[in-house]
Amino acid sequence: MSDKHLALTPDALTMMDAIARNGSFAAAARELGRVPSALTYSVRQLEVSLDVLLFDRKSGQAKLTAAGQELLTEGRRLLAQMAGVANRVRRVATGWEAELTIAVDGVLSSPTMLELVEAFYQLRPASVAAARGDSHEAVGPPPTRLRLRSEVLAGTWEALLSGQADLAVGVSMNGMGPPAGIAVEPLGEVTFVLSLSPHHPLADRQDPIGDDELVQHRAVAVSDSASRLSPLTVNLLPGQDVLTVSNQGDKLRALLLGLGVGFMPEPWIREAVAQGRLVTKPVRRSAAPAAFGYAWRAGTGSSGAGRGLALQWWLDRLAHPATRQALLMRL
Repeated sequence: MSDKHLALTPDALTMMDAIARNGSFAAAARELGRVPSALTYSVRQLEVSLDVLLFDRKSGQAKLTAAGQELLTEGRRLLAQMAGVANRVRRVATGWEAELTIAVDGVLSSPTMLELVEAFYQLRPASVAAARGDSHEAVGPPPTRLRLRSEVLAGTWEALLSGQADLAVGVSMNGMGPPAGIAVEPLGEVTFVLSLSPHHPLADRQDPIGDDELVQHRAVAVSDSASRLSPLTVNLLPGQDVLTVSNQGDKLRALLLGLGVGFMPEPWIREAVAQGRLVTKPVRRSAAPAAFGYAWRAGTGSSGAGRGLALQWWLDRLAHPATRQALLMRL
């Protein structure tokens, strides 16, 4: 046989496993419900196909050669993987998506998102066991693989609209309605405050700071992660020097080092302000709190019909006021 891999069937790997566990061809044949001569013939055919010797016949026992041991080790791994795939397919057939990608804006609480992931993995869906006809079966977590992507500003919308994400959490809702075919629910609002190091030249100012003075100082900003949609620019002034970083954590660290000034979500700087490592300053301009929401494609079923069970679980959790508050306020 020119294609040696064709000889490595599940039956052949199961046969190797049975012989190794039982220690003899005769015992393995009894376990598999075959006659010893048929089993011996199958092993010989497998050896011919692979052009290797799998068992040392000199000892009179089913003693594996080095090649046989390698095939056994890898074969058991492959059998476990195949069993896992078969089980996964059966579970996915119950309504759980194979994969769910969630785009999360970097402003939101990463610990809260990970706690939601933990709660998801702790699920033991009864529907999986019921679909297999065994209500007493000990089932594992949902078969859905989760993928979290960190996005910024318009990039959170872009991930959803481009099909790279199934759910976008933390989309901006300031001054815009949902795109066609997209369902959106509010998360809440966050106040952004001008933050700077206590050693910054503006730190001693008591009265509100105007744009004419703010423009003279370097701003620290997080770059929009959008590559196709028009990037959003928030709280930056024309002609202002800007240090651009990739995430809110780096922005906070840059502000602590006095590398510039920046508007930060109040929860992000609360501890640093309390410790005296940052100060906040009022500004003359009026600015409404930033409104955030979560969005998904309405084609997945606005009433739940046709919507995967994993997405539905996340939507149910995001509907809880405590979850929304934790995502916006807890760092």
